[in-house]
Amino acid sequence: MTQLPPARQRPRRRVRPGIVTYLAGSILVPLPALADGAQGGAAPAAPTVNTGLIGTLFAPSRTNLLGDMGGLRPALDQYGISLSIQEISEVFGNVTGGTNRAAEYDGLTTLALALDTEKAFGWQGGTFNVSALQIHGRNLSDEVLDSIQTASGIEADRATRLWELWYQQAFLDGQADVKIGQQSLDQEFMISQNAALFANTMMGWPTIPSVDMYAGGPGYPLSSLGVRLRARPTDALTILAGVFDDNPTGGSFANATQLRGAAQSGTAFNLDTGALWIAELQYAINQPVANAPANAPPPSGLPGTYKIGVWFDTGSFPDQRYDDNGLSLANPASDGQPLMRRHDFSLYGVADQMVWRPDPQSPQSVNVFARVMGAPPDRNLVNFALNAGVTLKAPLPGRDNDTFGIGYGLASVSSRASGLDRDIAFYSGSPYPIRGSESFIEVTYQAQLAPWWQVQPDFQYVFTPSGGIPNPNQPGQRIGNEAILGLRTTVTF
Repeated sequence: MTQLPPARQRPRRRVRPGIVTYLAGSILVPLPALADGAQGGAAPAAPTVNTGLIGTLFAPSRTNLLGDMGGLRPALDQYGISLSIQEISEVFGNVTGGTNRAAEYDGLTTLALALDTEKAFGWQGGTFNVSALQIHGRNLSDEVLDSIQTASGIEADRATRLWELWYQQAFLDGQADVKIGQQSLDQEFMISQNAALFANTMMGWPTIPSVDMYAGGPGYPLSSLGVRLRARPTDALTILAGVFDDNPTGGSFANATQLRGAAQSGTAFNLDTGALWIAELQYAINQPVANAPANAPPPSGLPGTYKIGVWFDTGSFPDQRYDDNGLSLANPASDGQPLMRRHDFSLYGVADQMVWRPDPQSPQSVNVFARVMGAPPDRNLVNFALNAGVTLKAPLPGRDNDTFGIGYGLASVSSRASGLDRDIAFYSGSPYPIRGSESFIEVTYQAQLAPWWQVQPDFQYVFTPSGGIPNPNQPGQRIGNEAILGLRTTVTF
């Protein structure tokens, strides 16, 4: 029976960060202060090169904390194999609102191997990729926020799982390629480049697929078997299209959890449910021309990328208000089984545009972004979503690789779901909150302390969590607005 979601409480336990976190903590030390100039009018001293541990670790050319890993990376490269390891660790806590006050640690270790088939055995244009996730810590949004637009894009159920497993083959001199295998759609579809700065989940994989698809759809931490085709008929135009299994876990809509059976390890490989068809058209303006001469002038205008897309799911989705007999799910006579409606779809648009840059060679720039998405209200909890924001690259002198951003997100609860709330109030004879929309503002600053190390303080404020649902700990009241503080660190090994 469709009801408003209760707070999902889990027994507390001590959090043990991943081994990679401890390794990073033992190596990361403060940077020494840098003098701006000589003192007392004396001639400035000749610059010195720090060849010690600190100088080596923070050298601009060092893109990975572990460097060549004692010769392992060069040895693998001889066979066309590249290895990447990344650890994201963060602490988020809500200081107002939510079901209670709390702060939680969560982390994600990602391991990926890629094989260049041409370098490995002479097969031109082929790439094989396999990646795995180790998710640790706790889930603040699930445990105390009860928001639709969850606070962190790495929050997920604790697990060690296979993520992606695919082969990609390029053809037509690189103008097209096809990818087949287990894929996570949030790596290519529906994404905004500038929105990726922000921590909130919905700035990455959008609200509508996260809430309305089976298990949140084939996006982190899940993936689905499928085939994706990409073509570039011109330098400015890219076409993406694919078909994937719509249900990464293989369960029913009400039981499509990340920890269901083989889905917990990422080896469900489900093909027994519906198909998810998706297509996206991308148009880029004022981009550097591929293979242009070194002395070619840069584009005169500011760069931008515009995308329109659609997805269509052949599966069945529960009506948000009525049961299979046409009665309201709140009616005492209802059998509690929602009417299953065939198919679902969504239309979306994404825009990323640079709006200011002092000159073409400057690292400083101001960029704006927006993404809108809509879906039918009868079979979807959220039928309209919006993300928008502005980012400032190189906001401070000498901080060319830092980025500051202000973002906004809106998730509108569908009229059919709000209608169920009215039915609950009618049949219970008691006041009951009618859900509307949830929105948030996020302010963040990403500091690039080294090519391999980012630190990012973050603030979010959520208005009417989940559109205004009852607080399970305070009968008769809604969950209050939430002020969330966080700190994230990302280390590339």
